[in-house]
Amino acid sequence: MIQSRQIAIVAPSGYATDAADFERGLWRLRALGHQVHDFSKDYPRHQRFAATDTERLAQLHAAARHPDVEIIIALRGGYGLSRLLPDIDFGLLAHSGKLFVGHSDFTALQLGLLAKTGKASFAGPMICDDFSRLDISEFTHKHFWGCIDQSSYQIEIPYTGNQALEVTGRLWGGNLAMLAHLAGTPWMPEVDGGILFIEDVNEHPFRIERMLLQLWHAGVLSRQKAILFGDFSGYKLSDYDNGYDFNSMLSELRQRFGLPLLQGLPFGHTRDKLTLPVGAQCSLRSDEQGLKLSLDDYPSLATRA
Repeated sequence: MIQSRQIAIVAPSGYATDAADFERGLWRLRALGHQVHDFSKDYPRHQRFAATDTERLAQLHAAARHPDVEIIIALRGGYGLSRLLPDIDFGLLAHSGKLFVGHSDFTALQLGLLAKTGKASFAGPMICDDFSRLDISEFTHKHFWGCIDQSSYQIEIPYTGNQALEVTGRLWGGNLAMLAHLAGTPWMPEVDGGILFIEDVNEHPFRIERMLLQLWHAGVLSRQKAILFGDFSGYKLSDYDNGYDFNSMLSELRQRFGLPLLQGLPFGHTRDKLTLPVGAQCSLRSDEQGLKLSLDDYPSLATRA
């Protein structure tokens, strides 16, 4: 049984496109016995954003300062956090003791937090649509509560076709577009010997290749022990591609990089997703059975107790 928690909702990027869906997400959390503090409710939509830059920043800081809040979950991704990065008080966020959860555009905050303070956060579900969708994913919610409730976590993923590998390092990453966007900025962590996980949506294989080449040329990928590919979907191929698809792109990059590029990670803009602590220590094993990740050294609800 899930213990009642104090949860804050913030909207540092986009707004809820369907008010009924958003309310369903809040209702689900409350139905589980959680106390929900919606920091987005007092601000009107501004252009394509949930509120003005100042108002979205204020939500984030107010949630971090709230004495009772334990978990801060992003309403959704989209775009907007890039505007806030210079003004985010990462020290406040790190010392608040809150657990920050989200993915997509929220990757910018998570990487900034890791770069500026070394503090881990959680790449995981958001209110829209992970908590609000009608066909709720038991897989997503099982792994979410399992990961944030414990100070260590193990994940086993059936998958065939990857090379055999056993490495340890810091787990980090998130949305590929945001990783490429932050390369060369103060908000990009410098991780040596890490295990990088990536995902994206609506990005054609040539765009995925281009972003990965950018990270390679910037010296980011050569310092990693392995790259884990999450979900990459939503793109369309055409006759112009002439056989250039995701697999051919991946084959090309394997030859260029000489790095283990492993597939099968259930994470990204998909119904079933893991929750991954960005900044945790990770032992990764890949064999004919699939992937096994052993995670520890990250903040959790257990360490808050």
